[in-house]
Amino acid sequence: MLTAPCKAQLWECNKTLIDVAQGRTPADVVIRHATLVNVCTHEVLPQTDIAIAEGRVAYLGLAPHTAEHCIGPDTQVIDAAGAYVAPGFLDGHMHVESSMVGVAEFARAVVPHGTVGVFYDPHECANVCGLDGVRQMALDATRVPLKAMLTTPSCVPAVPGFEDTGSAIGPDDAAKTMRWDSVVGLGEMMNYPGVLAADDHPLGEIDETLRRGYRVTGHYSVPEVDQGLNAYIDSGVSCCHESARPEDVIAKLRLGMYVQLREGSAWNNLATLAPAISGPDADPTLDTRHCCLVTDDDHPATIVHHGHLDQVLALAVSLGIDAVTAIQMVTINTASCFDLEADLGSIAPGKCADLVFLDDLTSFHVSLTMVDGDVVAKDGAALFSPEPFAYPAWMTHTMHLGERISAATFAIPAPEEAGASVRVRAMGMSAGSTLTRELHLDAPVRDGHIEADPTNDLLKVLVFERHHATGTHAAGFVHGFGIHGALAQTVAHDAHNLLVMGDNDADMALAATTLENCGGGEVAVADGHVLGLVELPVCGLMSQGSAAEVADQVSHMEQVWRDMGCTMNSPFMTLGLASLACIPELRLTDRGYVDCTTYRFVPLLVDEKDTAPDTIA
Repeated sequence: MLTAPCKAQLWECNKTLIDVAQGRTPADVVIRHATLVNVCTHEVLPQTDIAIAEGRVAYLGLAPHTAEHCIGPDTQVIDAAGAYVAPGFLDGHMHVESSMVGVAEFARAVVPHGTVGVFYDPHECANVCGLDGVRQMALDATRVPLKAMLTTPSCVPAVPGFEDTGSAIGPDDAAKTMRWDSVVGLGEMMNYPGVLAADDHPLGEIDETLRRGYRVTGHYSVPEVDQGLNAYIDSGVSCCHESARPEDVIAKLRLGMYVQLREGSAWNNLATLAPAISGPDADPTLDTRHCCLVTDDDHPATIVHHGHLDQVLALAVSLGIDAVTAIQMVTINTASCFDLEADLGSIAPGKCADLVFLDDLTSFHVSLTMVDGDVVAKDGAALFSPEPFAYPAWMTHTMHLGERISAATFAIPAPEEAGASVRVRAMGMSAGSTLTRELHLDAPVRDGHIEADPTNDLLKVLVFERHHATGTHAAGFVHGFGIHGALAQTVAHDAHNLLVMGDNDADMALAATTLENCGGGEVAVADGHVLGLVELPVCGLMSQGSAAEVADQVSHMEQVWRDMGCTMNSPFMTLGLASLACIPELRLTDRGYVDCTTYRFVPLLVDEKDTAPDTIA
């Protein structure tokens, strides 16, 4: 694409804007008496008028000047009555699939909260249905007034050689997408080991993106801020949403990187990271123009019941970040991150008229949203209602396990010489964190099999390949969920194979077969009964229902999780990372345990003599 997806390009309408600004041609819309949040100068300017034509700002009447000269007989006049008017919010990194609905339905949920544009990386869909599936998502996006700017999935699979996905993307594929109208960059480069090794595959994707003049988005999740981080940025990666410590934020800013401070449904990083720029020990001279706020993963219950970037802004201010600075982090900073500030991210002459009306700068309650000068949401409701998108059958029938699952499938044989227990590797998982810990715990042995130990919160977890009917699966253990029964889901980043966790084989088998039969989603089972089910038949990731309907189902599931003994916030999203082999420390894929610090397969059983398992080719 040549520029942002606006109603009209500037070279197509600049003559009209010139005439409107000087009163020779009436504006389409004039907003009177606004309190302008000017992100260009970090000012709040009362009594501002805004004249709009061809979907762009033609004139700013900064007091004592007004836009009365832009008003004609057919001009729509909106009296802001002193309300704060800010640029529409831009989410600089997110995955629509985490909302469990398609792009159009996602838009209907977030636009009333002031989100006018998203830079989305559909690598979840791509891992299941490849770039053909991504094209369908982009087609869905064309039906709604949300600026859905696509960053081509870069890591499909996330880390080659460690998991089996439904598709694969390489440099030639990435190059083709750079000619798509909706593409503005490359999705998060999770394969940082490959980048640091200067492997041709990740660098090939990066180079094709840079050749086009687009941005490469990053994913540098290791707590290292010296040679590795420098080398990672050397590759061409310009932003990163994976910061776990304030020192990570400072280091990335000092090296010229855009730091995307994440606050989603499960990955609640903002409270930890905000002190880098707003705490008592923060340097007050630190320039925050390279700081952005992003959600990464928001599930539907969060959006429907709490909001989107508006709630992230409210949290940022409560943590001590200045309100206008916070707004810059979802507007002009984000636009600049993608070299789109000529069109997006501020309210200024010539820019797209993407505006939000706010009651205040603490709660950030949005009363009206405009995209390209059109009112698209008012008083919490979208003014557009697209029909459900007609996904092709190959996107709604993606469960291909290649084996008949029964309780016996979940039996884990113990070594012949095993006593009453064996020491196993387990993934230690906790709420609000994407990281896991490698734990070495004792698991009981009964009748020749290694069992779960629910009294010590040691649960079985199995991952089944579901794309090519290979019948491949691997077993491990997890600590931190504390449930009785079983949980299964096909939202299992990033390969999205079938993931099943539980304390007994019978419930685990019922959970797995339930999802196989309905096409994917998430399910909770206890004592032979299905307690909750969210059907996600589109790629095993998304529903064809409304966001509100899916939010209700997810809220019910969260209550079921609590009834089963889990105290985690958003446990569904936390469990979904158990197989994500690009974040430390230990993960389980359909091929087995992966040590994500050394990138080696490691065995289920702990053997003190086996300190260096073979690496894969």
